[in-house]
Amino acid sequence: MSASFREAAVSAGQVRRAYEVVRAALLAEIGPDGHWTGELSSSALSTATAVMAFTQCRRFARQPERFAAEYPMLERLTEGGLRWLAEHQNPDGGWGDTVLSLSNISTTMLGHAVFHAAGAADRFSATVDAAARYIERAGGVSAVLARYGRDRTFSIPILTHCALAGTVDWRHVLPLPFELACLPARFYKTVRLPVVSYALPALIAIGQVVHRHRPTPFLPLRWLRNAAIEPSLRILERIQPPNGGFLEATPLTSFVTMSLAACGRVEHPVVQRGLAFLVASVRSDGSWPIDTNLATWVTTLAVNALGEDLPQAHCRPLLHWLLAQQYRHVHPYTNAAPGGWAWTDLPGGVPDADDTPGAILAVIELAERLVRGGDADAAGEVHAARNAVRDGIRWLLDLQNRDGGWPTFCRGWGRLPFDRSAADLTAHAIRALRRWRDWDGEADTRLRNRADRAVERGFRYLARTQRPDGCWLPLWFGNQYAATEDNPTYGTARVLMAYAACGRWDDPACRRGVIGLLGLQNAGGGFGAGPDTPDSVEETALAVEALATVRSRSPDLQRAVQFLIGCVEDGRFRHPAPIGFYFAKLWYFERLYPLIFSAAALRRAALLADNG
Repeated sequence: MSASFREAAVSAGQVRRAYEVVRAALLAEIGPDGHWTGELSSSALSTATAVMAFTQCRRFARQPERFAAEYPMLERLTEGGLRWLAEHQNPDGGWGDTVLSLSNISTTMLGHAVFHAAGAADRFSATVDAAARYIERAGGVSAVLARYGRDRTFSIPILTHCALAGTVDWRHVLPLPFELACLPARFYKTVRLPVVSYALPALIAIGQVVHRHRPTPFLPLRWLRNAAIEPSLRILERIQPPNGGFLEATPLTSFVTMSLAACGRVEHPVVQRGLAFLVASVRSDGSWPIDTNLATWVTTLAVNALGEDLPQAHCRPLLHWLLAQQYRHVHPYTNAAPGGWAWTDLPGGVPDADDTPGAILAVIELAERLVRGGDADAAGEVHAARNAVRDGIRWLLDLQNRDGGWPTFCRGWGRLPFDRSAADLTAHAIRALRRWRDWDGEADTRLRNRADRAVERGFRYLARTQRPDGCWLPLWFGNQYAATEDNPTYGTARVLMAYAACGRWDDPACRRGVIGLLGLQNAGGGFGAGPDTPDSVEETALAVEALATVRSRSPDLQRAVQFLIGCVEDGRFRHPAPIGFYFAKLWYFERLYPLIFSAAALRRAALLADNG
């Protein structure tokens, strides 16, 4: 069954008018520096860990009076964080990661513990008692361990935080082999670290504080770990960004800071820089975000969403800015080769296989716009863009796993979920490779052939990982209302975009994907993560963009477009949903996601409507 926009209840004019509203709203978000920055959600998890870092530093400072004089703001920030937590506790007594999130055991245990650590349990007795009841109902320590399985990247930091507060016994905190950090980095994936590739700072700092409180009874290993303390601290100091924020992430930086402080190392440079980062990151309401910003990510998403409709005046400044964000040296943290892009323009970023394809697509779009705009001075910039994109392509090709998929940061780790290949990353890489292949006719033949082989391997990976219902699951996005917290809407929509980019409309996997995606639609036309999960602007927009791109004529697409137009007309297109994962099931929402995804979707729908 098929239908055109001319025959549907929603007209091409309605689609175009809604798109222009969203486009104007998105363009209004460009900052004074000429790019988008966005705004991440405030986080109970981040706030609890930041306050815990402050309490441990104040407690273990060797010269408390001098420390208090150097950091007079910590008492105020501690009180502000506690009050924010108390004011944003959910009715069930727990906390979610964002103010829009359902309660979870991890964040609730962190929040509960920090009131005890700060000596504020009596003053906030109602808050603390309600949290304790939630923790008991949810299963406490056992529930935390079950939530993360074999991956200790986050379960051990949570329990360490609680042990420092005295709410969990140290016997529940498994040791981390921080001595392995002293090995050459090329051996990390070989020794199968119990944490993911980006968690080396936590391995070192938390491993040391656990060793201090729970040393192994096996004396040779204890001696080895004692000998590894100073060398591993030197590694930690070397890989810390100059602003102190590991990954620009408040939780990771807080875990490192509180752990070293509790080892009596408050004066250590890593702790001092970590404190400076946390103090600088607090918001005016007393909370902390999960990360400083996703400026590079949201900028590339916005550029790619608007395409030809990005005003010409913005193209050159955005191109210059994006080219400046490319990593030109080996990354000191993950040892990533030059050529990739991270999610942020700040020093804590790490190049990855989602931001790099997004940047490649955006750089190509902007370079093409300069040429099509008749810019007489564009030759040098286009040449620079071509070289930068080639470096990015090589970076992506070198990252591809043996299974044909792409991981996030490091090739070949693969033991833990957030280091494995993922469908959303693989689809994004395929789109970038294909776009470059069509754009750069002057590229070396060997590089072009290598890219072609990588795309074929990527599609074989996608075919293998497609679910029986036709859907794909992403790594970096979820849905809190889904039983498994997965988000097949995001995953399937992103993979369909890759099939469309390569003209594989009739591929059986693509056809099954379209059917699978339509099967996730709610009765009212919107999308969540499946039938009977709440609609969101983001998920509906992602589905619309993908279905319009694969040229679907299903009446269900018209219903989804109509739902999205309704969101624009009543202002809901500005309301974000917490569908983002920031590592290890840490939820976030980004204020610009609904605007960006709606712009991309309505632009695609408008083009489809214009063609009848």
